[in-house]
Amino acid sequence: MELQQVRYVVAVAEERSFTRAAQRCFVVQSALSHQVKALETELGVRLFARSSRRVELTDAGERFLPSARAALEAAERAASEATAAAGTLRGTLAVGMIPTVTAIDVPVALHRFHDIHPEVRFTLEVLSSDDQEQAVIEGRLDVGILGLPADHIPRGVASRALLTEQLVAVLPAAHHEAGRTELCLQELAEEQFADFRSGSPGRAQSDQAFSAGGLHRQVVHEATTADLLLALVSQGLAVTLLPAGVVPEDPSLAVIPIADGPRRTQHLAWSDFNPRPTARAFVEMVAKG
Repeated sequence: MELQQVRYVVAVAEERSFTRAAQRCFVVQSALSHQVKALETELGVRLFARSSRRVELTDAGERFLPSARAALEAAERAASEATAAAGTLRGTLAVGMIPTVTAIDVPVALHRFHDIHPEVRFTLEVLSSDDQEQAVIEGRLDVGILGLPADHIPRGVASRALLTEQLVAVLPAAHHEAGRTELCLQELAEEQFADFRSGSPGRAQSDQAFSAGGLHRQVVHEATTADLLLALVSQGLAVTLLPAGVVPEDPSLAVIPIADGPRRTQHLAWSDFNPRPTARAFVEMVAKG
């Protein structure tokens, strides 16, 4: 069994397509298919059920996949540790982030990291905070940038607090309270809100703040991005609560501080068990500022 064959199997399993797996691995599809078939022959089992339209793991494939991923992880970690000891960092860095990061400029940070460690290949994915926590625990992400209510800390991972901030009210410019210099939650309780999905970390701090004040609010629109929330507000359909740093200057929006508003903390999170050298290097770079 060759490591490259294992890599091809993992790619096919994750892409659910031999064509996309070949593109991901930068090989022609016929070569990838031949190597997967050779491995199946060596093992004496079929790893994939194939048709002209579908590719699915067989039961044997499902059992093979976790160990295959672990083997690739171990091989990459061994190479990274060896090159790190020689003073050159290589390997991969998988970074996750929430869509409303304000604590650091993520593209700038990745550019700096690339300048320092040009041999490292990195990927960036936008995910919710809870999905990032799980991905870091499972090893699918090396580093995550999370946003949680100010009194919460990431679970099951190592973390460093980056920034605590208070959310602001974002109102339509024509709203009767748009000229105020400050509001309180009580004054917003009767408004119709747009917010992130119920139960998500992006919404938790706002729900908790209203609950702590003994207030009920009506969330009539749910969205997965700040841009969509702001678009709903600009059309006069709702108000929302967001970090000030993600609200652009827009004449259709009014941004007003909230005296007793929700607070959130952004965290850098990474494995608390055995982080890759690339993850340790990225965390160290961000910590230095």
